[in-house]
Amino acid sequence: MYTLSVLVDDKAGVLTRVAGLFARRGFNIASLAVGGTEQHGVSRMTIVVDGDRAEVEQVRKQLDKLIDVRKIEQLEMTDTLGRELMMVKVSTETQGRAAVLEIAGIFRANIVDVSLTTVTLEMTGTADKLRALFELLEPLGVVELTRTGMVALQRGEKTIYD
Repeated sequence: MYTLSVLVDDKAGVLTRVAGLFARRGFNIASLAVGGTEQHGVSRMTIVVDGDRAEVEQVRKQLDKLIDVRKIEQLEMTDTLGRELMMVKVSTETQGRAAVLEIAGIFRANIVDVSLTTVTLEMTGTADKLRALFELLEPLGVVELTRTGMVALQRGEKTIYD
C-alpha cells in the first residue's frame, strides 16, 4: 500500500478527474479522504492505493499532469501520522450497555449517542486500532458502521511544501 498526499485546486470536478485517472489505470483506491487546507481554495487529498512501486510512480506522474493538481507527495508510513474516523452503532439489547461501555473505555472511544437499544461510538486512530475495536464489538451486535478514509501528515517539521 502506498499513500499519496495531493494538493489540488478546490474546484468542481477535480475529484472526478483524479478518481477517473486511477480507474483508467485499473487501480483500486483503498482509501480516499478530501478536505480543505490552511490555504483558501486548496484541498488536500489523501489517497491510499494498492500497487507496486513502479505502478504507483506512473500514476503519480499522470496525476502531476492534471491542471488542478498543485503538489504530490508520497508519504512514507514510518514518517507519517495517519488517522481514520469510525462511527459504530452497537445493539445493547442482548449483551447490555455495560459491555459496550467497557470496550469503549478501553479504546478511549467517545460515546456520541445513546438510545434505549443502541449506543453509538466514535473513535479516531490507525486502521489497525479501528479494526481491533470493531472485532470486539461485532459479537455484541454491530447495527451500523461508517469509516472515513485516512488523513495523514508527515511527522516533525517537514511539510508537503518543502
